[in-house]
Amino acid sequence: MEQNEQPQTWDDRIIRDTGIDARVAAIVGPVLRAIGFRLVRVRLSGQNGLTLQIMAERDDGSMTVEDCEEVSRAISPVLDVEDPIDKAYHLEISSPGIDRPLVRAGDFADAVGHLAKMETDVMVAGRKRFRGRITACDETGVTVESDKAAYGEEPVATIPFTALSDARLILTDELIRDALQKDKKLRQERKRRARAADDITEAGADETPAPETQTE
Repeated sequence: MEQNEQPQTWDDRIIRDTGIDARVAAIVGPVLRAIGFRLVRVRLSGQNGLTLQIMAERDDGSMTVEDCEEVSRAISPVLDVEDPIDKAYHLEISSPGIDRPLVRAGDFADAVGHLAKMETDVMVAGRKRFRGRITACDETGVTVESDKAAYGEEPVATIPFTALSDARLILTDELIRDALQKDKKLRQERKRRARAADDITEAGADETPAPETQTE
């Protein structure tokens, strides 16, 4: 590691954007962090003329319709000022979805036990494309066990994060079930925090002293 190079952390984006996508990511990333979100992916495509998709989420992985609206209000003025795209485009804010892209070491750790597709920039175990169940993950790479190994392929491969160019989960019944359970827990936790905040507010109101009156 070079002297000025920072070590990889669990929350760093491993799979990074290139070209215009990278320019947009550098602009919107700090804005998202300032309002409590993190960037997942930027993708400029020819869909519907020209569409700039910005995929984001909260640190707990949630992203509601209201969150998308909040993100749009925050980053639209910044993009207008910085003007990284010299053509008219549609801005689309979205959540990662259930079959989400995996872009951080933490994403791969959360996905252990689930099926995923991955691509690398360099040959790993004799190939560049992988499909299988994620069996292990640490700060340096991810281990995947193929569910459809071709003849002559090693069924298990450990892929360094530095080699990955793309990765995403495969939609399965198991993944949907786990995502629904996680969403339920997040909703319950938000309700619990809201009730706790209301209790604190009510307690503060009860302790407010009555105004003093003066009698002659």
